[in-house]
Amino acid sequence: MSFKSFQIKKVETKKEFKKFIDFAWEIYKGNPYWVPPMLMEVKRRLNKDKNPFFKHAEMEMFIAVKEKKIVGRIAAIVNHRYNEFHHEKTGNFGMFECINDVEVAKALFSEAEKWLKEKGMDKVLGPVNLNMNEECAFLLEGFDSSPTILMPYTHKYYIELSEKCGYKKSKDLHAYLKDNVGVESRISKLVERVRTNENVVIRKFNKKRFNEDVALFKEIYNAAWELNWGFVPMTEDEIDYMVKDLKPIYIPDLFLFAEVNGEPVGLSMTLPDINFVIKKINGKLLPFGWLKFILYRRKMPGVRAIVFGLKKDYRRTGINAVLYYETEQAGVRLGFKWCEMSWNLEDNELINRFDEAVGGKLYKKYRLVERYL
Repeated sequence: MSFKSFQIKKVETKKEFKKFIDFAWEIYKGNPYWVPPMLMEVKRRLNKDKNPFFKHAEMEMFIAVKEKKIVGRIAAIVNHRYNEFHHEKTGNFGMFECINDVEVAKALFSEAEKWLKEKGMDKVLGPVNLNMNEECAFLLEGFDSSPTILMPYTHKYYIELSEKCGYKKSKDLHAYLKDNVGVESRISKLVERVRTNENVVIRKFNKKRFNEDVALFKEIYNAAWELNWGFVPMTEDEIDYMVKDLKPIYIPDLFLFAEVNGEPVGLSMTLPDINFVIKKINGKLLPFGWLKFILYRRKMPGVRAIVFGLKKDYRRTGINAVLYYETEQAGVRLGFKWCEMSWNLEDNELINRFDEAVGGKLYKKYRLVERYL
C-alpha cells in the first residue's frame, strides 16, 4: 500500500524485523528521558515461538518506509484470551512509533485496522505492548523524567496524531511518586490496629521454596485483579515467563505475602528500577554493556510498587496498609530514596486516595485510546 511518498510494508524478513526494532532508537535519538528497551529482551518478546502470549494471540507488524528509511511502525494484535474473558471483539495496536506526520500515522493505523477487521474485530484499543500486563498507553503528562521499570515513555505528539486518526480517550492511568521516605505515624497506628483486628501476618518471598511461592503468586494475582478494567488472567506459562525475566532483579524483602489465620489473602511486589541501569547501557549488554550493568545495578536509587492486591473478601480490611508499611520499611532499610506507585486506573478512587494519603504525588498520566471499526 502506498501513501504519497512512502510505503507501508508488512514485516516479513529478518532485516525488516531488525529495522522495526531499531527504529525506536532513531525516533528518540537525543531525548534525555527515553529509556531504551533491552534489545535481546524485545526480540524475545516479539518472537512468536518463544513468547507464551502467542499461544492465545496473533500479531502482524508493519513499517512505514520513505526513501529506504523507516519513518513509522505499528503492530496489530488480537488477544483471543482477552476477548473470551470480556466477551468482546477488541483488537489492539501496539509498538507504535512515528515521525510527527499525520499522513504516516493514518497509513499505519489504517493498515493495522484493516488486518484487525479481517480477523473479525470491531474495536481497537491501544497502545498495548503486547498485553495489559506489560507496557501500555501513551504518556499524557510527565515528559520531564524517565519512566520506571515496565512503564512507557512516548512522544508528546502521539496522542494528537491518534486523535487526528479518529481515536478517542478510552482510559487514563495514573502514577504517583513518593520521595519523602519514612512512614507517617498515622499509618503505623492503623497498621497495628489492622494486625490485631485481622490477625494478619506479612512474610517475604521465600527463596528456598521458590516454586511454591511462585504458584501462590499465580493464585492470588489472578484472584485479586479479576474485576479490574482491562484485566485478563495470566496463564501458567505467561507467569513463568514473567518470573524468569524478573528473577535476576527481584528482592525478597520487597516481595510480600499477607496471610490471615495462615491463609494467603494478598501480595505486594515492588521492583528496583532497573531502568536506571538499562539507560546507562543503552539497552545493550554486548559487547561491554554487562560491565556497566554490574556497576550501576548497585546504585539504583528507586523502586516501583507494581503489584498490590488482595482477594475480594479482604479489600476493605486495611491489609493493603500493612503491606505498604512493611514495603516502605524494607525500602528504607535497603537504601532506596523514592518509590513510584503505578499504574492506577484514573477512576480507582480507593487506591488513588490511599497513595495520596501515604505521601504520593500524582506526577505522570498515561492514556489508552480506542476506535470502533
